Amino acid sequence: MSNADEAADGRQDDLAAGQPEDAAGGQATGGRAAGGQAAAAAAAAAAAAAVETAGATDLLSAARLWGQKWRWYQRNELPWNRARIHWQLMRREAFARWPLHGNVLEALDEGRLEIGPGVLFEPGVWLTAPDKARIHIGAGTFLNLGVMVAALELVEIGQHCMFANGCFVTDANHRFDDPDLPITWQGFTSKGPTRIGDNVWCGANVVVTSGVTIGERAVIGANSVVTTDIPAFTIAAGAPARVLKNVEYPGR
Repeated sequence: MSNADEAADGRQDDLAAGQPEDAAGGQATGGRAAGGQAAAAAAAAAAAAAVETAGATDLLSAARLWGQKWRWYQRNELPWNRARIHWQLMRREAFARWPLHGNVLEALDEGRLEIGPGVLFEPGVWLTAPDKARIHIGAGTFLNLGVMVAALELVEIGQHCMFANGCFVTDANHRFDDPDLPITWQGFTSKGPTRIGDNVWCGANVVVTSGVTIGERAVIGANSVVTTDIPAFTIAAGAPARVLKNVEYPGR
């Protein structure tokens, strides 16, 4: 055998000897790669599970908050509360066409909402009297669609008054004097009780503000904003409302 043949045989032996080592090395590298992929997949699955769990927790928390708000804002829609409100109105010879909004039942039960016989509430009336606030509505008074009466301390409405659609009567003002608080958190102030005498007629969308007194048989024109007292037997209109003339009774 020549030297060239011996060298070739040597190289083949070397290659043959090296093949098992290369195969073992490749298998080891492949195993490490597969293990890394499995670990990454497990980590991704764990992260997804954590996100899903966090999402479920957030959803449950949001559902609880929604339920609390529903029970507060929609409590008059609960059949037993609705029945109790109708019972209370029936005892007073008053009537409400549904929906009726606000903390009506609590105020009635606590004697802070006084309603005379013959009072009629059209759909969408809102009566709110939180804490110790009081609302008095005299006999025969009519509150049309969407009328709101909001008391911080006391709102008094006399007998046989008429409030057209969308009127708003209150003894409170929203505060806005704190630049560091959202305006929705600043609460209310009051200039004192708001009082409306007997037989007052307020046209559509009239606003009666805090501390105002409207005398008996006054007439307030539609879209007026009442910021000062209005004498009895007068007709007023405007924003702010001003007396235009006296009510006239022909033949008297």
